[in-house]
Amino acid sequence: MKKTALYDKHVSLGAKIVPFAGFEMPVQYSGVTEEHFAVREKAGLFDVSHMGQFFIEGPGSKELLQYVTTNNVDALENGKAQYSCLPNENGGIVDDLIVYKMEDDKYFVVVNASNIDKDWDHISKYNTFGANMTNASDDMSLLAVQGPKATEILQKLTETNLSEIPYYHFTVGSVAGVNDVIISNTGYTGSGGFEIYFKNEDAVTLWDAIIEAGTEEGIIPCGLAARDTLRLEKGFCLYGNDIDDTTSPIEAGLGWITKFDKDFISKEVFAKQKEEGVTRKLVGFELTDKGVPRHDYPVVDAEGNVIGKVTSGTQSPMKKVGLGLAYVDKSHFKLGSEIFIQVRNKNIPAKVVKAPFV
Repeated sequence: MKKTALYDKHVSLGAKIVPFAGFEMPVQYSGVTEEHFAVREKAGLFDVSHMGQFFIEGPGSKELLQYVTTNNVDALENGKAQYSCLPNENGGIVDDLIVYKMEDDKYFVVVNASNIDKDWDHISKYNTFGANMTNASDDMSLLAVQGPKATEILQKLTETNLSEIPYYHFTVGSVAGVNDVIISNTGYTGSGGFEIYFKNEDAVTLWDAIIEAGTEEGIIPCGLAARDTLRLEKGFCLYGNDIDDTTSPIEAGLGWITKFDKDFISKEVFAKQKEEGVTRKLVGFELTDKGVPRHDYPVVDAEGNVIGKVTSGTQSPMKKVGLGLAYVDKSHFKLGSEIFIQVRNKNIPAKVVKAPFV
């Protein structure tokens, strides 16, 4: 198992460590609910250094990314980031990712931890454009400062005016005396904040500085469990759960990152799905009775026929109800549709609702 540069720090703070995507990662510190509300109301600090980072640069870099991703890389200007996905040859998704345009012919790509090698191999396979590729995943760390107080806290540590960085934009600056930090207005919690990328050797310095700077605002360390409940309340997809090699971006409600004004892998498959419609779709649901939905629980109709399955589910800390995401068949796409989640052989009533849930 790999360890992030902050592993010893997590252990010293009493974090519960679990194996995740090939890494020993902190799943929680003070408790999922406390960490969840800290991010919604104040601020939380996450070590997400397990994520993968690639640099793709030189002539042909834009053309390569244009072909292997679904979103339109031409829409990126320097200092802008873009959510996208890597389609496979069968109309599924290799991974979802964020593409950052550092400068002309230089891109920074952030991928999921469990897919680093898979994504690298996939992009490399199509690199007939002569782009230079560097896998910096083992050399870089990533901290996410999330929550309504995140900007205020991080601003104490940098001369960069954070209020001038719009959502899904970034800059490179100095934070807590550490230079060449990528400061990105992105995150996976839906509560605002920044993600910062830097060299591994600066990880402890930056972690300590952020925790100290945010003491007054109530910042606390947060683990992967709270990251999951936070993203789920906002309806954000998790690779391996809600999207994978067998699901298309059209089925997953990611048509907005699938742009047909360019050529890319599986374009024809997705164009046909968009035109003709899909037979299953990822929907949000809320239970109307007590119960906690979990990954892979069957979804059934009023007669007990299986019509889909839960991909992500939890008890929402904010709403105090069971909610989640599920693929369901065409007859139950509509908002307000009644469905049932099989929780331990009991069919719990639920309704299809629009995400985000909060």
